Amino acid sequence: MTTASFGAVARRGGRWLPFVAVAALSGTAVTLALPAVLGRAIDAIVAGGGSGTWVALAGGLVALGVAGELLGAYAGTITVATAAAWLRERLVRHVLSAGRGVDAGDLVSRVSANAVDAAQAGPTAVSVATAILPPAGSLVLLTLIDPWLALAFLCGLALVGAVLRAFTRRTAEVVGAYQRAQGRIAARLTEALGGARTIAAAGTTEREERRVLAPLADLRAEGERTWRVLARSSGQAAAAGPLVLVAVLAAGGLALAAGRISAGDLFAAGRYAVIGAGLGGLTGTLAGLARARAALHRVGEVLARPTIQYGPAALPPGPGRLEFRGVAVRSGDATLLDGVDLAVPGGAAVAVVGRSGAGKSVLAAVAARLRDPDEGEVRLDGVPLTDLSHGALRAAVGCAFERPVLIGGTVADAVGLGLARDRVRGAALATHADDFVSRLPLGYDTPLADAPMSGGERQRLGLARAWHAERLLVLDDATSSLDTVTEMQISRTLTADGRGRTRLIVTHRAATASRADLVVWLDAGRVRAVGSHAALCDDPDYRAVFV
Repeated sequence: MTTASFGAVARRGGRWLPFVAVAALSGTAVTLALPAVLGRAIDAIVAGGGSGTWVALAGGLVALGVAGELLGAYAGTITVATAAAWLRERLVRHVLSAGRGVDAGDLVSRVSANAVDAAQAGPTAVSVATAILPPAGSLVLLTLIDPWLALAFLCGLALVGAVLRAFTRRTAEVVGAYQRAQGRIAARLTEALGGARTIAAAGTTEREERRVLAPLADLRAEGERTWRVLARSSGQAAAAGPLVLVAVLAAGGLALAAGRISAGDLFAAGRYAVIGAGLGGLTGTLAGLARARAALHRVGEVLARPTIQYGPAALPPGPGRLEFRGVAVRSGDATLLDGVDLAVPGGAAVAVVGRSGAGKSVLAAVAARLRDPDEGEVRLDGVPLTDLSHGALRAAVGCAFERPVLIGGTVADAVGLGLARDRVRGAALATHADDFVSRLPLGYDTPLADAPMSGGERQRLGLARAWHAERLLVLDDATSSLDTVTEMQISRTLTADGRGRTRLIVTHRAATASRADLVVWLDAGRVRAVGSHAALCDDPDYRAVFV
């Protein structure tokens, strides 16, 4: 299933959803039976007979109704929690597989708030479905008492139904707009929190506050629209309800005067009229249904985004030869890579250079299969990357970035979660990360939250994490924050890799390019030239890349 449908989310409520339905049906049965039982008790009292049996039966029905309410509340809570957990897991897993396309703040809004609203699908659907039964049952029972009562009931019920129909249509629109406004605020807030130090240093806190809260006016407007719709519909339903009761009681009074019904029947008819008028109380349930549908739409937008699909293939033995065949990548109307044909020799250290916006990071992402090209294909040792299994691809290819995000509980986890300590330390030694890790209070067991690191130190851990790759290292400006001495040491390690892996190194530094076996010069998404740094330096445009 690509998206989360209403029925799929309802089914994910688990085995407790039927209990919600059972509780709702038992409550409906009690609601319909109680007026008839109390009517019989009244008739027995009027006739001077014993009413104890009927009163006891009414008490039993009330107890059954209370038990049903408790069961419904308990089962509904578990159902919603189960469905929300399933939705959140799917959302997070899908986003991590897709890798891009959703703003972090908006995603948090969808995972936290919208997933819970969407998880209400099952209980809300049961509530809406069973809410129709009491008025329908009341109509049948009123017909049995006296057909004229049923006709009066139907006339009033048509008015209540018109109110609910208009309410449902208006609510679906305003709830969706409200949730979108919430998502915009969350997105801007997350972005601002990520750059909090920069904002403080620039003295633009007030301006940033206004930018983050700018959608608040829209949120308030949509909230007011929601409450106006709810208030108007509730008021209309409240006015329509007494009209139903008055119509039924008027018809019942005439029937009682004509001797067609008893006093107990009139009491029961009044209660059934109240039940029918209570259809107006569905406004809250229908509002919940509208919230669930709008939230499902927002969740579905995330789940509909394409994810990277993997094949079943494994890599044959090979030196790590990397080939780009007619690779093109687009983003909207912009062309990021345009017809790239490139063969990277196995085991070579290849520097990728070019001006900002030339497509270097996109080339690196395609090489590591962090995104797929719109045209063409990338091969590793003759096998298209799209044919490789997830395990084969990630074991063969390692990536390091300019701003690595470190994950895991400890420093050791950040370098190699689940790997043996000797492999973790070996990678750290190779990338000169062991120098500062060994000085931490608990060394490799230091919690990441307790390990203050500079940008260069984070980059070294990011390099260490990628070091476990067996065949290809893709480094996207992964040494830009290092000091000159450390950068030179790591650059030498990379260019003289004793394991013979292919290294694709995106860099802005001439020194790194000079140590590479080969340089790929990108310009406006195209390969302008391939050669040694010394040979390319004859071109003044090439030299200008490093200025």
